[in-house]
Amino acid sequence: MKITVIGTGYVGLVTGACLAEMGNHVLCLDLDPAKIRILEEGGIPIHEPGLLEIVQRNRTAGRLEFTTDIARSVAHGTIQFIAVGTPPDEDGSADLQYVIAAARNIGRLMTDYKVVVDKSTVPVGTADKVKAAITDELARRGMTDLKFAVCSNPEFLKEGAAVQDFARPDRVVIGADDEQAILLMRALYQPFIRNRDRMLVMDIRSAEFTKYAANAMLATRISFMNELSRLAERVGADIEAVRVGIGSDPRIGTHFLYAGTGYGGSCFPKDVKALARTAAEYGVPTQLLDAVEQVNDEQKLVLVNKVVKAYGEDLGGRTFAMWGLAFKPNTDDMREAPSRVIIEELLKRGARVQAYDPVAREEAQRVMQGPDWAGLSYAEHQKQALEGADALLIVTEWKEFRTPDFDTLRDCLKDKRVFDGRNLYEPELIRTFGIEYLAIGRP
Repeated sequence: MKITVIGTGYVGLVTGACLAEMGNHVLCLDLDPAKIRILEEGGIPIHEPGLLEIVQRNRTAGRLEFTTDIARSVAHGTIQFIAVGTPPDEDGSADLQYVIAAARNIGRLMTDYKVVVDKSTVPVGTADKVKAAITDELARRGMTDLKFAVCSNPEFLKEGAAVQDFARPDRVVIGADDEQAILLMRALYQPFIRNRDRMLVMDIRSAEFTKYAANAMLATRISFMNELSRLAERVGADIEAVRVGIGSDPRIGTHFLYAGTGYGGSCFPKDVKALARTAAEYGVPTQLLDAVEQVNDEQKLVLVNKVVKAYGEDLGGRTFAMWGLAFKPNTDDMREAPSRVIIEELLKRGARVQAYDPVAREEAQRVMQGPDWAGLSYAEHQKQALEGADALLIVTEWKEFRTPDFDTLRDCLKDKRVFDGRNLYEPELIRTFGIEYLAIGRP
């Protein structure tokens, strides 16, 4: 099939590359010339394991192309995926300006049947707005007889595992009311799903709602465990033992039960806010969603509070090593990363921070710049971050942090103290090396 993907962010680029891998001819559109230049030169503008190889292989084969030409992109694909950003507006609602702009471009330039697919995470009712925008543009052209369909096909990709999630999805959700569009979407995803039970076709509004509901549920599990971790510390329980205990119940399961420094990234914070905003528009109270967000905001300060308890409010003259900047491993994404809040709070109290992250350094430097961040420096490797530091803060659970040389770790730190925001180590083991260990929800 000929496919157009509008947007080359995490969702758009992964979608385009993986569809090309299955033999489709994919054209990816982005209005940022810098992104397209990187892609045309054989690179990718994001860090995502396995993606670069797929992009390069399909570029070489001629199945994956990139452009800034809107007219070319509309003419190319029978199926037009809209995978642009939907950043939170000032009131927390999803900003749909890029989605609607993409829809208007399609309506302004299309000359044959199109299936327009909302791949971006969008609120319930967005497909109606996309349909209205296209219809309006067709009316301006006097081409109201030109047929098209609008579908919802929300993504369920985890950053750091997006390629695998797309190639082996646990389910594909399609919201549509046009039979031809449903047939085309089934055919498009058939190579990825042999078990037809995992192809879930439903009405459009339910499909739009499903994505927000899924992310809100996962965010709720994280905030629930984080709130329990605070209580566990007070009562002398170990939240890691509790996690194993409740996760062994098949009704609960083991996923998203890890206590830590709070969730971040481009999805959970934005989607929880957007769902709550939608509920407010319809007059439906969302006490649980509001609490999920509040707990997460507070959790990002847990490590800071432990540092203040150990050293006092005035951290002038103190230097802290930090391992991990990205909001999660296997990505360079700094959006809503807990590290940003933690660093900001430490610097405000007069501390200096020496940070190391395997891949997110460049992105961190881009988003944390200016006089307010003057006390932040970046290390080339783990040990360099430790040199001259009073204590270590672990914020992202990269694999290379899991089994460090504890002797070296102890000898580098002036105060032999580790604040572990990801519970990477067994407290009994690390303490045998003479290191004071302060973790999340562990006595």
